[in-house]
Amino acid sequence: MLILIRKVQQGVWIEGDIWVKVLSVERDRVKLGIEAPSNIKVMRQELVVEVPNPGVSDDELTPADTEDQQPVAS
Repeated sequence: MLILIRKVQQGVWIEGDIWVKVLSVERDRVKLGIEAPSNIKVMRQELVVEVPNPGVSDDELTPADTEDQQPVAS
């Protein structure tokens, strides 16, 4: 895991075409803006936990895929 410190209006580039920017910080909440190409899915963590393998049907999963599923960042 990469840990960074950013101020409001600062951000990071991911793979040259995904921009994550800190828009505001209020108490214990951080508002992020994310710009990414339309072919890249961006999902909140709680949605990924509910849908462990977005875009993959149950028929395509192997037993190893279903063990200890962790949320994946999109």
